[in-house]
Amino acid sequence: MNHRFLLPISLAIGSAGILLTSPVSAELSNRLYAPQIAQRPRISHSTAVDDSSLGSVKRQERPDWASFFDGAEAQGTIVILDQRGGAQQLWVYDQERADRAYSPASTFKIPHSLFALDAGVVRDEFQVFEWDGVERDFTPHNQDQDLRSAMRNSAVWIYEMFAKEIGEAKAREYLTEIDYGNADPSTSGGAYWIDGALAISAQEQVDFLQKLYRNELPFKVEHQRLVKDIMIVEAEQNWILRAKTGWEGRWGWWVGWVEWPTGPVFFALNIDTPNRLDDLYKREAITRAILQSIDALPTEESPN
Repeated sequence: MNHRFLLPISLAIGSAGILLTSPVSAELSNRLYAPQIAQRPRISHSTAVDDSSLGSVKRQERPDWASFFDGAEAQGTIVILDQRGGAQQLWVYDQERADRAYSPASTFKIPHSLFALDAGVVRDEFQVFEWDGVERDFTPHNQDQDLRSAMRNSAVWIYEMFAKEIGEAKAREYLTEIDYGNADPSTSGGAYWIDGALAISAQEQVDFLQKLYRNELPFKVEHQRLVKDIMIVEAEQNWILRAKTGWEGRWGWWVGWVEWPTGPVFFALNIDTPNRLDDLYKREAITRAILQSIDALPTEESPN
């Protein structure tokens, strides 16, 4: 599991958010991999992606990003949509995999939180849910939770409770309404976003995140802003990183976006995790290194 620490910050957010003070979680790892890409990146194999918020945008293959995956000994894909300065740069490593659907695992906590708020299963970020007394492997799960801690700690048992209250029929309705992956919440056992039929591709993750960023999902704006608030991982004076990890066991995700004054940079990474827990750090390490290579995240040498 991921180990995080909390930093208090006050953030002024533009049209996509509000003024708020919140805890920020940051990934701790002494194994971060940050390779250098070639000075002249190779871009090839453009394909068109149709999305209501994008129109028809050419998705450009980035074979040079193989160095980030190879250096981390990982197989996977990443989709990045850079909208800074009004641009629509859509880049992908491994286009075929970017269109392949996988269970969303805990990245589903993003839309699931919206479902729970809309259904009245949770009132707000302050409502406390008492620990059920079941000892789980990850110690932060073995305590009372609120919506913010459940997102930060990826407390599956909280969202299993939400799913039971919402029900399969209503969940299917929500999924269809937001056009989330295959919109299928059926399962023969276990959480439907981990062990069930629900599946989504990396490209579809980016499409969904754009709608949330713009408050364009069919939910109350205050609920969308709250979910974006509890997604905050890290921030400095002029940028905010909002993201969520996910792990099915065989593969892992890191999805989200970086907000800059000139616009957002969305990302969705999916990798195989044959070494299970030992591979989990690679999700953020690869993504951060690629974002740094396009100046979408500052390097440690230039934090501002």
